[in-house]
Amino acid sequence: MKNYKKNRQVVENLLIEDFAAEGKCIAKHEGAVVFIEGNAAPGDVVDVEILAFKKKKFYEARVLHTHSWSEKRATPFCSYFGTCGGCKWQHIQYAEQLQFKWQQVSDHLHRIAKVALPTIDPIVPSKETTFYRNKLEFTFSNFRWFTFEEMGDGTELDRDALGFHIPKRFDRILDIEKCYLQPDPSNVIRNELKAFSKSKGFRFYDQKNNVGFMRNVILRTANTGDVMVIVQFAEPNQEDIDATMEFLKDRFPEITSLQYIVNTKGNDSYYDQTVILYAGKPYIEERMENLTFRVGPKSFYQTNSDQAYELYKVAREFAGLTGNEHVYDLYTGTGTIANFVAHQAKSVVGVEYVAEAIEDANINAQINGITNARFYAGDMKNVLNEDFIRENGHPDVVITDPPRAGMDEPVVRTLLRMEPTKIVYVSCNSATQARDLAWLDEKYAVTKVRPVDMFPHTHHVENVVLLERK
Repeated sequence: MKNYKKNRQVVENLLIEDFAAEGKCIAKHEGAVVFIEGNAAPGDVVDVEILAFKKKKFYEARVLHTHSWSEKRATPFCSYFGTCGGCKWQHIQYAEQLQFKWQQVSDHLHRIAKVALPTIDPIVPSKETTFYRNKLEFTFSNFRWFTFEEMGDGTELDRDALGFHIPKRFDRILDIEKCYLQPDPSNVIRNELKAFSKSKGFRFYDQKNNVGFMRNVILRTANTGDVMVIVQFAEPNQEDIDATMEFLKDRFPEITSLQYIVNTKGNDSYYDQTVILYAGKPYIEERMENLTFRVGPKSFYQTNSDQAYELYKVAREFAGLTGNEHVYDLYTGTGTIANFVAHQAKSVVGVEYVAEAIEDANINAQINGITNARFYAGDMKNVLNEDFIRENGHPDVVITDPPRAGMDEPVVRTLLRMEPTKIVYVSCNSATQARDLAWLDEKYAVTKVRPVDMFPHTHHVENVVLLERK
């Protein structure tokens, strides 16, 4: 390790050995583990700058120079790679991404759960690796983030931006012209909305001082062709609001749901705000097999529609329903999994904390003619009591799809008391899933494991586990 400047330590010719958690890379130096973030890949030989020390045996570092490139690399397809916070693995071949995600699941289950495991199935790849998201949010800002290339060309720079937040700099926005995450007409709507706003002299939002007019735009595109656009304004200037919405309505007749929000509070979250329908329907529709799902402005729906179908097929296969089972779907959200399996079950009961999501679940059951599904809102650990089970029937199969934090221990204890024949555990965080599997090992054996890639070019991975009562 060399000191190039005061308090600056550089490690030269360091071999990057593997991936680590959260998409970082890992190397070793003089008995210490070095975690490297950014444009790095296993097999690279690099010089790094040490940014932080943790307990003297763990370093955090960034790449200064690359001496040789890994064979696992790919050419990034997006001009914003390395600056934008999304798609951080564009420089890694997709097959290598899949292998690491599979290995991450395997490591978590073996090292954290420490239970008997079957052979883990191959990961289910995403058919599309670009333009696969059905929802994106973009922020207006008068405080644009400039790249070194932009600052170096000598031209006068426009400080207004419509794009994504820079990682770790919430007040700075990277202006986006083309994003490879969401299919058309996402890019053209965003770009023309920005141009229209500029032509009208509308002030882009100042996040530090909470002033400005144009604040945020949410774009949702469905596999049915439906398009939802929600514009957030930070001031109740109705004349300018109407002008903006009329422009979008006339310029983009393909928008099937055009809505807006006047949000004057200090953050962009809109779940506590009133959404006003300007034109079209108050929802868009997604289809999955013979089912239709209505998605409102505040509804949750998996952001990769095609892979959501693959994920739910795995859950349904693991459940092995014959038409005679009572099924509980925990953390049901808007009831997508519950409604997806209802035709193969005797009855389905969905439980979800968010009351508005349960309203969507009931609507989706109704429009699909599903009469054997019931939905309840409430805290899981309080809802699943003896009276509830007595009223709704003892579950033969439980499907659980909790948030990243996993299930609360009281919920796990309730599952152990209920003793369903099977538990199908769908997880977006295999580390917390592994913790829960260790608790469930008291009465359940893991018999199937299959990861599913929902988010190409990121380190995130979904995992489905089948547990059967011992």
